[in-house]
Amino acid sequence: MRPDQATTAETQSATTTVTDRDAAVDPNRETTTVTVRCTGHVRDAVGTHELEFTFEGDQLRDFLESFFEVYDLEAMLIAETEADATHSGWAPVPDDLPGTWRKNPEGEQTRPYARVCINGRFNEHLGGFEAGLDDGDRVALIYPFMFCC
Repeated sequence: MRPDQATTAETQSATTTVTDRDAAVDPNRETTTVTVRCTGHVRDAVGTHELEFTFEGDQLRDFLESFFEVYDLEAMLIAETEADATHSGWAPVPDDLPGTWRKNPEGEQTRPYARVCINGRFNEHLGGFEAGLDDGDRVALIYPFMFCC
């Protein structure tokens, strides 16, 4: 099989999974359809870099719950505790940080290096998991490959 055929087969598989799930969506509830873009480890797990996904509701929280039912990525992306969301880092953090620094509450944070973006903006700047989503929005699930020397 040629590499381009494998990519097509993977894309069809991902599309089929979403289509099968879409049939189970309750037609009496409001649904939202977004374009999901996947990078790094997320792309490997999903099998494609982009797909459309329909879910019940209109918030990022609704999307993530539905997406994680189809793709078992919650443990990869979402931190359960503050310790899971924090990397030790190399530089000490100053006591008085400039500007306004706000984190999502515990349980609504991503793991170190993993990010969720809506239309190119980090979800923390849009209301966290309560951020609203509209049809046609782009949700990026980012967990880059990290290499060392």
